[in-house]
Amino acid sequence: MAKIITKANLAPAVYEFVVDAPLVAHKCHPGQFVIIRTDEYSERIPLTIADFDREKGYITLIVQAVGNTTKHLCDTFNEGDDILDVVGPLGHPSEMGNFGTVVVVGGGIGVAPVYPIARAYHELGNKVISIIGARDKDLVIWQDKMAAISDELILTTDNGSAGRKGFVTDPLREMLEAGEKLDLVLAIGPVIMMKNVAATTKPFGVKTTASLNTIMVDGTGMCGGCRVMVGGENKFACVDGPEFDAHEVDFANLVMRQQMYKDQEALEYSCGGHCKCVEE
Repeated sequence: MAKIITKANLAPAVYEFVVDAPLVAHKCHPGQFVIIRTDEYSERIPLTIADFDREKGYITLIVQAVGNTTKHLCDTFNEGDDILDVVGPLGHPSEMGNFGTVVVVGGGIGVAPVYPIARAYHELGNKVISIIGARDKDLVIWQDKMAAISDELILTTDNGSAGRKGFVTDPLREMLEAGEKLDLVLAIGPVIMMKNVAATTKPFGVKTTASLNTIMVDGTGMCGGCRVMVGGENKFACVDGPEFDAHEVDFANLVMRQQMYKDQEALEYSCGGHCKCVEE
């Protein structure tokens, strides 16, 4: 079990959990994730490690209440409660190095998993430009934390309620069209956002990475639920990723696979996940 040390509400339906998981904290690296089960009735859900403290043995998880299990966790678990399982660290760490100028793009709660990667790039001497975006100012998270580890921070909101009005791809496109030398772009967020980031950078030949952890189920490569097409080959997001060359990802196939369990998820959400109707 892993005890919840602190819980904070960052935005509507978005919570920050600091969890006591020393074995994970001592071994994890930026870009890796954990699989959790809240209790014996829980499904397995992947959560990227948003931060870690090796000395204290804590990891930070950002959870958005979008399904039955995440809603159960956000609504009913509090400081001092135990999460039944926290398995990890899983997946390959982000590729690290002194690349030069790195642009990290975080959409919505994707800002959280971007944070430790951007911090590591900054510590390695890269110039880090962070672009974070959300639909509305109330949905912006970790702006101050991102500013602290960025050489430049750009905030966008769809409706212009904070930062500049528009999408995260707008300032990225402007940089590229202005001839700025960008050595690496990393995108984490909704699939459509990562697809658009890849489409923006591809004509300019800028290396671009996307994290595809949203479709995982068991996290060990056994179920095949996170199968994605990358460069015309089948890959498993959990064991081959979660980060891939964004220009090689078949995003159309990824969007289709995201809908596979839509009906079952809706049914489980409606009944609370504690009956046999989902299995039947």
